[in-house]
Amino acid sequence: MAAHQEKKLAQERKHKSSQNDTQTSQVQWGRAWEVDWFSLASILFLLLFAPLIVYYFIMSCDQYQCSLTDPLRDLLTGNKHLSDIWNKTPTLTYRAAGICSLWVAFQVVLYVFVPDFCHKFLPGYVGGVQEGAVTPAGVVNKYEINGLQAWIITHVLWFANAYYFHFFSPTIIFDNWIPLLWCANILGYAVSTFAMIKGYFFPTNAKDCKFTGNFFYDYMMGIEFNPRIGRWFDFKLFFNGRPGIVAWTLINLSYAAKQQELYGQVTNSMILVNVLQGIYVLDFFWNEAWYLKTIDICHDHFGWYLGWGDCVWLPYLYTLQGLYLVYHPVQLGTANAVGVLMLGLIGYYIFRVTNHQKDLFRRTDGNCRIWGKKPEYIECSYMSVDGTKYYSKLMTSGFWGWARHFNYTGDLLGSLAYCLACGFAHILPYFYIIYMTILLTHRCIRDEHRCSSKYGKDWKHYTAAVPYRLLPGVF
Repeated sequence: MAAHQEKKLAQERKHKSSQNDTQTSQVQWGRAWEVDWFSLASILFLLLFAPLIVYYFIMSCDQYQCSLTDPLRDLLTGNKHLSDIWNKTPTLTYRAAGICSLWVAFQVVLYVFVPDFCHKFLPGYVGGVQEGAVTPAGVVNKYEINGLQAWIITHVLWFANAYYFHFFSPTIIFDNWIPLLWCANILGYAVSTFAMIKGYFFPTNAKDCKFTGNFFYDYMMGIEFNPRIGRWFDFKLFFNGRPGIVAWTLINLSYAAKQQELYGQVTNSMILVNVLQGIYVLDFFWNEAWYLKTIDICHDHFGWYLGWGDCVWLPYLYTLQGLYLVYHPVQLGTANAVGVLMLGLIGYYIFRVTNHQKDLFRRTDGNCRIWGKKPEYIECSYMSVDGTKYYSKLMTSGFWGWARHFNYTGDLLGSLAYCLACGFAHILPYFYIIYMTILLTHRCIRDEHRCSSKYGKDWKHYTAAVPYRLLPGVF
């Protein structure tokens, strides 16, 4: 008993001595408390123009055969007015509203009311009830991981309908694509607005809320860290993974069905896009438990950035390659098709193995082997808002010794493969690699700013050991 008390007192002294050193990290860990003018300007720009960007891309395909320059040329030369383009745009329909409502309701049912059974018979798959990372307030949330199950059920029903029941056409998504865009926007704004109201008046955990006093920043970046309804409906996990990512492969299948309907065949480029992006989606759901430890869940609060982004930006702009190939079918030569496939698979291999190394390292607390030897690491400490001290280990070997975000490098290679499958006739399908490069580079910087604030001098030791972010020797 005396030894126990002595150990407890020693831990308390250690905790108090470290509290001053890490006080800054308590303030900076997670989303910002204060808003500078540059951040506010960026927020306002995105709030104003992101919905217009999505509309412009989809409208360009619908009215201009995917040309991004012809609409501007028509407007600048006076051949058309904005009203002419808008009047040709399909409006919201009851059919689209019904499709969207049924889709979201079905995914909610699969998420909340159907416990995972895949982990019981799929070796290596981690599903069922899992714990997330420690939040800034020191909370550890539990999640029902059943995304793979939801994806399988959804796609089994999709193919059953396509080949046997014929309740609706497989082209239903493409045929209602713009009316569904208005539904997705309504959903995205409704969810984001509700999340903000909830953060003010009935948050799930008040200690994990952040208020800057700036309405626009709080609306976009979110107030609550983990808004929830009931025990299992977690806004971040649901909207990050469902309904948008489950729909991703269905959207591509609908594009392929439309190509078959229009041209009597599905081109190898469309098959490549479906296969490579399908691998990415399946990987996401197979590793959904691992996803609980990523920046989206561990650091981002839930606001318009995630709410609207997951409802609109993700399903509409991440699927541009398939949409483009409906309007411009591309049949690649054998060598080009194999090259695109190999690039996509290499990118996926780097992405998956890099993440696997990190997950293995975390699960075993460094007691594992990476590339045949014991991994090297930097030991770090940080404080939660309630003053509890935690310890982390940052790996400096394997792919993580090459660059601090080498998983993003693999992600970018895979993204480039999707775009190359579409040929070089238009720039529109290359928006994805341009956007992903900007997004992941910004995410690197954003994540490292948080880590620097969170870990303090320990982070400097880590960056000295692994000096590059994405490309060894370059950046």
